[in-house]
Amino acid sequence: MSKQPATRKTPSTALPAGISDRRTLRANARKRIEDGAVTPTYSADRKAVIKLLNDALATEWVCVLRYYRHYYMAKGMLADSVKAEFLEHAQQEQAHAGLLAERIVQLGGEPDLDPDTLTARSHAEYKKGGNLRDMVRENLIAERIAIDSYREMINFIGDKDTTTKRILEQILAQEEEHADDFADLLEGWIGE
Repeated sequence: MSKQPATRKTPSTALPAGISDRRTLRANARKRIEDGAVTPTYSADRKAVIKLLNDALATEWVCVLRYYRHYYMAKGMLADSVKAEFLEHAQQEQAHAGLLAERIVQLGGEPDLDPDTLTARSHAEYKKGGNLRDMVRENLIAERIAIDSYREMINFIGDKDTTTKRILEQILAQEEEHADDFADLLEGWIGE
């Protein structure tokens, strides 16, 4: 019985449409390395995305400040449980702000935290609320504004910037939870 030499299989070189070969990927990665995470395949309008993210950042900080004010000013029979919601939401909104600021920097921008312009750039308003029920209502309205603004940003970005899209979807999911929390509180409200 004669032994035939083993044939060596070579990997197929045909790649699906839209998939770059290793050589192209490696060459592209070396171009404009000062852009960090933003590679030549990034197809979104970077300046527009950074502006949208900075406006969302302003919204998150206005919400953080409003939630903390409501936390400290909440009074009444239901105040303790509602205060706990305000505090939890303030902390979550601050975490959202952190995610947005980090993404802005990854895209080569600067987080705009200028206190003089935060409220002007925020989608949501800073409403003090006259009593506990008003505070809950104003926070529900602000969450509904955030939900719509995040949905619009997600639709605008589409698949041109999947990382930003995922971050916005993550934040949107939590904003929807916040709105549900406040809607439940208002639905069962007694008094005031």
